[in-house]
Amino acid sequence: MSTLRLGDEAPNFTAQTTEGEINFHDWLGEGWGILFSHPADYTPVCTTELGTVARYKPEFDKRNVKVIALSVDGLESHKGWIKDINETQHTTVNFPIIADEDKKVSKLYDMIHPNADSQHTVRSVFVIGPDKKIKLTITYPASTGRNFDELLRIIDSLQLTAYHKVATPANWKSGEDCVIVPSVADADIPKLFPKGHTEVKPYLRVTPQPNMD
Repeated sequence: MSTLRLGDEAPNFTAQTTEGEINFHDWLGEGWGILFSHPADYTPVCTTELGTVARYKPEFDKRNVKVIALSVDGLESHKGWIKDINETQHTTVNFPIIADEDKKVSKLYDMIHPNADSQHTVRSVFVIGPDKKIKLTITYPASTGRNFDELLRIIDSLQLTAYHKVATPANWKSGEDCVIVPSVADADIPKLFPKGHTEVKPYLRVTPQPNMD
C-alpha cells in the first residue's frame, strides 16, 4: 500500500466499532471527519488523548466534524479501556473506536510503520472533507500527545479556505486576518472582499476573515 497523499480519496471500509458496525463513507455522511489511530489499548498517552477528544466533542460537533478512533485491539478490550478513560479523565467517551484486530484498516491507511513498530499502528491523524478527500495527515511519535487545539485550528482553516479565496498565515486563529490567495486579481478584490484589504507587498495582501460578522 502506497502512502496516502493530500487530495487522495480516503479509502472506504466496513469495521466493527464500540458503537456497532459502520461503513466508513456512509458514517461520514456529508460532513467532515477525523480518523485517528492508537498503538494499542491501555496506553498512557492515548488514554489522555481519548479523554480530551471526548471533552472537545462539542467543538467538533459545532464544526460538523465526526471523530473516530482506531486501535488494533478488540471490542472487549476497547470497552474495558473506555471505563478507565472515563474514570481517569473525568469524562464519558462519546465517539466510536474501531476494533482493527486484523489490521485491515491500519494497512489500508498505512498506519503500520515497521521501523517504528511492526505490530502496532503509529499515531496518525487524517482529516477528511465532505468530498471524502484527505485534507490533512499528521503522524506523531508514541511519546508525544496530540494537540487537539491545533486540530480545531486546522479544521477552522480548512473550512474557511475551502469556501473563500484566502489562506491562513502562521499561527492564525479563527477571527484573525487572512491572506488573499495569489490567484485573485487586484481588480477582483473589492467584490470578493468588501471588508477591505491591506497590500503589504503585491504578493502579500491581508484581509479580515471573510466568514466572520
